[in-house]
Order: sequence, then structure tokens, then C-alpha cells
Amino acid sequence: MSQWLRYGGLLLGLTVGMAAHAQAPLAATPTASDTLRLTLPEAEARFVQNNLQVLAQRYNITQQQALAVQARLIDNPTITLDQNALQQAIHRQGAVGDNPDLRRNQVAIQAQQLFALAGRRKAAGRAQQQAAVVEQFNLEDLVRNLRFQLRTTFYDIHYRRQTLRVYDTEIPQLRKTVDLYQSQFEKGNIALKEVIRLKAFLFTLETERVGLITDQANSQADLHILLRDSTNAVYRPVVNSDRVRDLSLNAFPEQQLIDTALVRRADLLSRQAEVQRQQLNLRLQKAVATPDLAVGYSYDRLGSYFDNYNSITLGVAVPIFNRNQGNIAAAKAQIGQAQAQAAEQQLTVRRDVHEAYQVAQRQDDLYQHTSRDTTPFSRLIDNIEQGYTKRLITIVEYLDFYEAYKNNVLQLNTLRANRMRAFENVNLAVGRVLLKAE
Repeated sequence: MSQWLRYGGLLLGLTVGMAAHAQAPLAATPTASDTLRLTLPEAEARFVQNNLQVLAQRYNITQQQALAVQARLIDNPTITLDQNALQQAIHRQGAVGDNPDLRRNQVAIQAQQLFALAGRRKAAGRAQQQAAVVEQFNLEDLVRNLRFQLRTTFYDIHYRRQTLRVYDTEIPQLRKTVDLYQSQFEKGNIALKEVIRLKAFLFTLETERVGLITDQANSQADLHILLRDSTNAVYRPVVNSDRVRDLSLNAFPEQQLIDTALVRRADLLSRQAEVQRQQLNLRLQKAVATPDLAVGYSYDRLGSYFDNYNSITLGVAVPIFNRNQGNIAAAKAQIGQAQAQAAEQQLTVRRDVHEAYQVAQRQDDLYQHTSRDTTPFSRLIDNIEQGYTKRLITIVEYLDFYEAYKNNVLQLNTLRANRMRAFENVNLAVGRVLLKAE
């Protein structure tokens, strides 16, 4: 009696838990009107044009280029006018007759121009222009990483759609079986434990499907952000299965990919450009050690020992105490630091390519030696349903087949997605899209 009470309580809990699913069986599936077909080349074209992170980085380049222009500009001249207003007023009050000396006002004018010596402005412009080159490589590295995210998200969405098809096929079919056996239980023809096991398995499938739909929604959100799309459309990736199947590393030896990465990886090029920028900064600091020359002209109307005094002035700071030695030493240290970082990045690039290549080889070998034909399961599903209905097989065999069919398709789609992610990781490590199926 206690066993029947336990079965009844479990059945009641499963029935309540599944009621919400029964009201809207597949409501989470996007409708056809909300779905947009999208190829990978179309996605990449929209990404390059619209992605906000890419646009923001482009402003950094523009900013550094503007600063390079500013660094080359000549200093503005300085003009000073000095007039004695009090003396002017006194002369006006004391003006007698037509005495011209009492009508004259004191005026002094000075003009000065600063000239940078030792090519300081040119050195500053080159250093700042190299900073723009560094930002350009930073942009390329940003695009490299975001393109990897875009391409992997694209394939993840595609293969998750394939997996969801299994649930969308199994769940309605299993619901019919549950309803049939529920009615048979109510008539007293079958045991309660069979209905409970069927409903438990159905609940498991529906829970797994909800988890997949949540992951799919997150991937769709990532894709919308990458493409700068504010609509509620659901993208349906278009993938050429034949080209995906034919992808191979055979045409790309590992050493060739490493050599390509050493000349194409934007993060490594950025480090190398930073070394050049610090070298140019050292030249700038040495140029700053040479004092600037100030050339001026001075005119004084009444303030000197004779009227209408004209003079030319030359001024230069004497480099006795400050020869910019601190900044020069710092610039040399920055060169050493940049060179060490560039050498470390070169090692990182080599390691990245090696690891990505090895992982891609293992994933591709597994894929090539795995049976990718799910047709036998599709043909057997109807026979299994009929066999269970006619009581030719037990419920354990029936559910085992469902579980085996589901796991086979899930693992196959997971393998396909992991294989494409491994190939895309090779593209990321190399810094160039060499392995592509579009």
C-alpha cells in the first residue's frame, strides 16, 4: 500500500510540474516570420561596418593621428605691447601750446618666436605617428578577437538548432505516448510505474530543451550585439554542410601556420610597433635635451636712453643642470621593456598556434572516425513506438532507445560544433581566416 502511495505522490508532482509545459508545448520556438537567414560572409560584412567596439577603436586611431599633426606644428609667436597710460594723461594735462614733445606717448613693443633645435618637432611628430600605428594594430587585434567570437557564435547557433530539432521531434511523440498510457492506466490496463517513468522522462526532455533554448537566446543576443542589431529578429545561420565536412588541416602544415602568424598576428605586430615607438621616443628625448632658441625683436619709443630704440634679442637655456637625462634614461628602459614584451608575445604566438593546431587535429580525427549517419535511428523510431504499444518491448528498452537516439544526435552536434570551434581557434591563433567553409 505504501508503494502505491509513493507512486501516486510522484505522479501528482510530475503532473503539476508538466502542466505549464502542456499549455504551451513549443512556444519558445521562434516563428518563421521572426527568423532571418544569415550567411557568414553577410554577418562579417555587417560586423565590420556596424560593430561599436570597432568604431570606438577607429576613433583612437584618428585621435593619435591628430596628435601627430599637432606635434609638428610650429610654436606661435609672442607679441607684447606696453604703453604708459599715466604718463599719457600727465602729458595731456600739461600740454602747453604746440610743444610736440609733450604730446608724445611712451610705447614699447616686443615680438618673440621660439625655434625648436635638433629636430624636436619632427621627432615628436614621428613618435606620435608611430603611436597611431600601434593603435591601428590594436584595432586589427580587436577585429581578430571579435571575428572569432562572431564565427564561433554563428556555428554554435547553427548546431544548437540541429539539436533542438531532436527535442522538437521527440517531445510531441512522447507526449502522445504519455497520454495514451495515462488513459490505459485509468482503465486499469497498465501499471502506474510505467506512466510515472514515461512522465519523468518527458519532463527531463522538456527541461533539457528549455536549457538549450536559454543558451540559444544568449547566443542570439551576442550575435545582435556584434552586428549592432536592435531588432528582435532571430537569425538562422546558413551553413554549407559539404564544405564543413571537407575542411581539413592537411593543406596547412603547422610550421607554415606558425610562420604566417609571426607576420600576421596583430597583437605581435602591435608589440613590435611599440618597440619602434619607444625608440622614436628616445630620439625625441635626446632632441629635447637641446635647448630651444628664442629670437625676438624689441622697439621702445621713449623708455631708453635715446628715442625709438630698436633691438634684436636671442635667448637660449644653458643646459647645465637639466639636460633631460632622467627622461632619456626612462626612454631607454622603456625600449628594453617593450623589447621583452615583444619577445614574450612571439613565444605566445608560437605556442598558441601549436596548441590550436593539435586540438584541431584531434577534433578532426574524432569527427572523421565517427559515424555521422543518424538515419537508422530515424527509421527505427516508428518501429520502437509500435513495438512498445504492442508490448513487444519493455518500458526500459523503449526509454533506452529514446535516450540513445537523443544522446547520439547531441554528441554528434557537439562534436561538429567543437570541431568548427577548433578550426576557428586555429584561424584566431594564425591571425588570418585560412580554414573556412563559407
